[in-house]
Order: sequence, then structure tokens, then C-alpha cells
Amino acid sequence: MKPDDSRQRHAELAAELRGHDHAYYVLDRPTISDRDYDALYRELLDLESAHPELVAPDSPSQRVGGAPLDEFASVRHAVPMMSLDNTYSQDEVREFVKRVEKRLPEEKLEWTVEPKIDGIAVSLRYEEGRLVTGATRGDGTSGDDITANLKTIRSVPLSLPAGAPPVFEVRGEAYMTNSGFVRLNKERLEAGEPVYANPRNTAAGTLKQLDSRIVAKRPLNVIFYGLGQVEGGDWEPATQVEMFDRLNEYGFKTHERIWRCGSVEELIDAIDELDQVKTGFDYETDGAVLKLNRFELRDRIGFTSKAPRWAMAYKYAAEQAETLLKSITIQVGRTGKLTPVAELEPVLVAGTTVSRATLHNEDEIRRKDVREGDTVVIEKAGEIIPAVVRVVIEKRPEAAAAFAFPKQCPECGSEASKAADEEGGENVDWRCLNSDCPAKVRGRLEHWCSRGAMDIEGGGEVLVSQLVDRGLAVNVADLYDVSLHEVASLERMAEKSAQNFLDGLEASKKQDMWKVLFGLGILHVGAGVAKTLGRSFERLEDVFAAKFDELTAVEDIGDVIAGSIKRWWGDARNRELISRLRAAELNFESSLYQSGEAAGALAGKVFVLTGTLPTLTRSEASAKIEAVGGKTSSSVSKKTDFVLAGEEAGSKLAKAEKLGVKVIDEAEFLGMLGEA
Repeated sequence: MKPDDSRQRHAELAAELRGHDHAYYVLDRPTISDRDYDALYRELLDLESAHPELVAPDSPSQRVGGAPLDEFASVRHAVPMMSLDNTYSQDEVREFVKRVEKRLPEEKLEWTVEPKIDGIAVSLRYEEGRLVTGATRGDGTSGDDITANLKTIRSVPLSLPAGAPPVFEVRGEAYMTNSGFVRLNKERLEAGEPVYANPRNTAAGTLKQLDSRIVAKRPLNVIFYGLGQVEGGDWEPATQVEMFDRLNEYGFKTHERIWRCGSVEELIDAIDELDQVKTGFDYETDGAVLKLNRFELRDRIGFTSKAPRWAMAYKYAAEQAETLLKSITIQVGRTGKLTPVAELEPVLVAGTTVSRATLHNEDEIRRKDVREGDTVVIEKAGEIIPAVVRVVIEKRPEAAAAFAFPKQCPECGSEASKAADEEGGENVDWRCLNSDCPAKVRGRLEHWCSRGAMDIEGGGEVLVSQLVDRGLAVNVADLYDVSLHEVASLERMAEKSAQNFLDGLEASKKQDMWKVLFGLGILHVGAGVAKTLGRSFERLEDVFAAKFDELTAVEDIGDVIAGSIKRWWGDARNRELISRLRAAELNFESSLYQSGEAAGALAGKVFVLTGTLPTLTRSEASAKIEAVGGKTSSSVSKKTDFVLAGEEAGSKLAKAEKLGVKVIDEAEFLGMLGEA
């Protein structure tokens, strides 16, 4: 390749990799598979090896990960958190072993093989036996201070036993358990909320929550596998295996199984065995980590600029399969979004038979050039919904034509639009503009009946579809007008089932106001927002009567949510809907609301909690605040009335002092409640 061509290609690769890095490490929305990313990265390294003059300080080869988030304080690692070189080739594993043997010609080498957890690398620092800092890897030199969030994970020791080194840093991988992930998504489905895509991204997003109370509710765990800075104390382990034993003694969770290998053939066998047993682990495993066992030998061969010479990650290819894409259909959701779906010849992937896969949107179809009749590669690596990875172009039929995305709704034939969304942002999705589209009607009714909203027994997809098809229900108010005879006349509905449905409708009239508000399906008004509004407004009518500024004055209700509520109420059909629900005697009163008179001096006061309190947990303190009409927030602002600070209070305390917000301790807080 000519010098000018090399420079141009290097610039293209660097720009593309930076974009993927930002999406993965900062936004937690990966835009490319690990395998494809590694191929691009390898090409970049090969170019820089052939043309060293291309290496620049900002090259992707000179960094480990993403920059720390602005919302968290930055923590500088005493010992850098380096990444590992990785490969998908067992031949490259053999070459790696030969390189190490060449550097240590007189030594008998022993290796360990550990599962490579698909999670988020973290570092915990203990001083004098107490956990003082927990941080993400960040860019390898500095990371985000997520101490409060890591402290919510029950497997993380808050203190170490006597005899531990005065300074002790341990590294590990935070992850969401597979079983917990399934439960979390089940709960979200029942609450009418969208499900998460995979455990890794959900764990990453959870650890970046500014409110550790949210983190505490998530099924997170950490497995520890390495060390950072260690100074003083009785620290004797000389090998990786001995280190695991000592970490176990200190109370740290480590791998349930590791392999000890004395030759490259044993390494390969261990890699293959791990591939067979990894499905039994309660976490996503995307590879195997190979390490020299003896620490002294590691010290002798050292590091490159970004990775240790004594370790390597072998990554398993994501489970994929080829199959025929028979057709592309369009699904219409509750909001009118048109989602393309690949209808497939059934194929076994990751232990399940897959017959459908998402194509996301029109842009995705064009980018991958997916056509009906193509042979496609399907991947299901931790994803809830399988996805089309690529087209096998060499197997494409000659007659296969580019897919023409419909400009009309396939459900009702109405015009579809790809205009900017209501907030003026770019929109990649086509949406049906007909508010009475049968698909949108079905979606609204199913959401209203869902467990997280009005919890109406029997109001599932099958029943709702028949009610809409028969013209018995166009909106949720119509449900309260249907008769026993009408419901019982539907297919597969005996009189008893019909009566159960009607009984469920009657019981739903007693549901709290916030559930009614959530069940209406107003854009951006999820269950959490509905509860917040229920704490601030006594009746449903008060929410809709509130002025824009009165809505935004409520903590956590910004311009977007307030604007969405005002637009919804501005539609005459929605006002008529509320009138009919009132006539049906649904409960519009909020049990969460507490008047200023009942709440006393803390009515409407906003508290932010930070640090560790002497006797109260954060959840206990929050419950006391809300019980007397106060509110809690995850961030300090000019709207904050008090910051309740305990030990190891961090950036929130500093921001409170900067803004002049009153800071109180637990004793003063209890005094305000009359409990001192």
C-alpha cells in the first residue's frame, strides 16, 4: 500500500474505531459486533506496525477504553487498568505461548484459564481494611467513582479481615446475573415497560445510575480476578491460584472454576472444555482468559504500552446460524412505530429455535442490504430478540430485489411518517399517523390491562384483538361498557372466563390514580413518572389542569414530560376519554399524595442523600422523608432544600456547598422529624 493510501486508510480506521468506542464505552449502545471490531482494530495495528509514523497520541491503539462520565467524580488508578490482547484463533494462542517461552527459556511454565465475563471492569480500593473507593476502568488511567453503587452489591466486602494490607486494590468484573436479568425483564413486561436488550449493557447502565437506590434493586454481582496497588501487610500469594485462595479468605467472590495447565495442549483443551460448560454459569461468558500462574515470571516479562505480555483473552465466536429469510413483515406497535421483522426458515441458535429476527428499521435494512430470499446469518448472543448479522451475498438469488419500505401503515393503510419526533430530534423510524389504527388501539388496550397498569385479569393479546376486531372497543373507556354476553360470545371464551374479565374490570376501578395515569400510555409517562405525579397532585384532574410551569416545578419532571402531558390533554378525544372513565367511576384520587398540612414542615422539601449514614440506610431515610411529604432526588440542584450527608460523601456534597444548599447530618435530620 502506498504511503498516502496507508495514511488515508489509517485515518478512516481511527475515526471508525473512535465512533464505535464512544457508542460502546460511553453510550453503552454498541454499533458493531466484537468480532468485527477486533478485525478493524487488527487492521489498524498492522498498518501502524508497517508504518510507525502513523502512530499518534490519539490513535485507538494508544488507549484502553472510554473517557469517564462527567456526572461522576474522576478517580485516578494507582496502577493502570490495562486491557488484554485477544484472539479468536487457537493458532494465535500457540504463538502467544511460544513468545512467552522465548522470553523465559529456562522456566517451566504453568498457566491458568479463567472464564472471561462479559461485564464491566471495576477496581475496589481498601485502606486500613475499609472500602474507600470503587471505580470503573474508564480510559485505563482514570475511571468513574461509582463507590456508592458498588457498595449496594452484596458480594462486595465493605471491610477486610485483620492482617490485610493497609493499601489493597482488587480488580474484577461487575455483571448482571442471567437469572436476575430474566426476572427483571419479566417485571418490566408486566409493568408495561420495554425490556432490556442484554445483561452486559443493562449492568453498565445500572452502574451509571446517579441514584444508588435503583442500583440496589438490580441483580448485580462482581467476580474478582486480579490486583492493583498492594502495600504492606501479610500478603504472601506467589501465584494466581494462591491469590484466588487469599481473595476467598478475604470474602471476595471469585470464579467457581479455573483450569491449571502445564502445556499449550492443556491450554487448548481447557479452552474447549470451558466452551462446553460456560452455559451453566449464571453470567454471560464471551471467552477464556489465559494467564501465567507465577507472579514473579509476570514481573520479568512485563507489559507492552497497553497490555500485559503474560496474559491473553481467547474469545469465542457468538453463536450464529445460516438460514433462509423468507419474507420481511412489518409490525406496528402501540405508538405506531413500524418495525421490520425477518421471517425465517426455523433454525437452532444458542439452544432455541429461531423463526423471526428483528431488522430494527429502514436504515438498518439498507445498511446491511437485506432482501427477501437472501440467506442470512442469525446471531443470538445474550440478546432477547435474535438479529440478522449479515447477508451471505454469494447465495443471493438473481431475482432478489431491494426491499421497499412501506410508506403506508400495513394495518390500516394510513400514511406513515418519518418526520422529526415531538422534541425535534432526528427520527429513524416510520410511524403510522392514524390514531385509530387497529394496531395502535390493540397496543393501548393491552397496555391498560397489563399488570403494571390496571392489572385486569384476562385482558391479554387474544381477548383484546377480538374486542377490537368485533368493534367492541376502540379506547380503554369502551372496555367498561362491554357486556357479559358480548365477551362470552368471543372465540375461546366461556361464560366463566368472560365473567372473570368483567370482574377484573370492576376491580380495576379501585386502582390508584398513578396506575390510571400510567395506563393511559402518555408518551414519556412511565410508572415512575406517574408515581412522582401522584405524590405531587391529589387528583388526576389536577395533573391535567396544572400549568406547564407547575408541572416542571415537580422534581424529575422536565420540559419533555410536561410538554407531552399538555399535548395529550390538548386533544379533545383524550378529554372525552377521561370524562367517560370518570363516569365509569374509576378512582382518580392519589393515595400517594400528602397535603402540606399533613406533612408539616417537610411538605414539598427536596432532599438529596449522599455518603453512609450512621444508623439509617438510604432506603430507610428516603422512606422517612416521603412519609412526611418530602421528596428525594438523585442530583443536587438549585431546587434542592437539604443534602443529608454521611461518611464518605462525595461530589454531591461539594456541589451542595458550591450552590449554598443546606447540608445536614443524620442527627439533625432525625431532629427535624422529632425522632432525636
